[in-house]
Amino acid sequence: MKQITLLATGGTIASAKSKSSAAVTAGINAETLLQSLPEIPKGLEVQVENFESCGSYALNLETVFRLCSRINTLLDAPDVDGVVVTHGTDTMEESAFVAWLLVRSEKPVVFTGAQRHAGLSDTDGPRNIGDALSAAASDDLFGIGPVILFEGDIHGARYGCKTHTSRVDTFRSVGLGKLGEVDFGEVHLYQRPVHTRPQVAAQALDPNVELIALGLGATPKLMALAGDHGASGIILSAFGRGNAPDGFANETERLTQMGIHVVVASRCFEGRTRAVYGNDSGGVSLVDKGAILAGDLSAVKARLLLSACLGAGYDTVQIARAFAV
Repeated sequence: MKQITLLATGGTIASAKSKSSAAVTAGINAETLLQSLPEIPKGLEVQVENFESCGSYALNLETVFRLCSRINTLLDAPDVDGVVVTHGTDTMEESAFVAWLLVRSEKPVVFTGAQRHAGLSDTDGPRNIGDALSAAASDDLFGIGPVILFEGDIHGARYGCKTHTSRVDTFRSVGLGKLGEVDFGEVHLYQRPVHTRPQVAAQALDPNVELIALGLGATPKLMALAGDHGASGIILSAFGRGNAPDGFANETERLTQMGIHVVVASRCFEGRTRAVYGNDSGGVSLVDKGAILAGDLSAVKARLLLSACLGAGYDTVQIARAFAV
């Protein structure tokens, strides 16, 4: 019999309307979440544990680091075969990605949640939990790293992202496709990630990496402000292949000479950054001034990778190597 730990962190799946206001708030514990299932998948023994109950929009990097540390501890136990984490959808892709970076074990780690809160008659939470438990108990998921399970689909943590504010099939691996699915408790895996997980040995996640989104005609004022007020790194969510408006290359040079790391991601949903365009602040100019390109990582995940690298004490060469995967 497989033993799975259900680790509850709050989010919509653990929320209902407040009796004192119209707001929806988290507060349903792991025991109640498990009891909401019509039945526990056969062949499983499920232990429950409450971590912290809040909306995922209220989480911070220190809390997510502790969550990953707790997952590591749980999976170190020889009789624990996998972990299911219930989590809010707003930042689930980020917490799952941090787990992809920090969790040591190759045992399954499955993040799931709900788009419809537990007080609604058509809540999607119980089905997602049941499917996640089945996935966490599957030998097929051993060695592929943490995943997101939602509406029956299994998405790898590196690429899975929330694509719709309210639909129950919100999670997608845009342009790449899901890893597999759960169908009436049966786990079907169709592909395995080719990327080797970096498993960064971070002692913490550096909270001083700032993310700046670029738009037409944007100026580097916010970038300069962040650099002058304690930022250890800057992620630019830039155009296309990794290009920025005029002025960003010069600011990149100033900040990198101060020891502040600058990473350039693309705001596009598909494709990779590449230094192709020169002049002004094209990708070639940004790289020449010291920027690192994020490859195919989204800006939000590039921020987390840089935070983990800095928390592990990586130097510039090691950071560049981590983004080159």
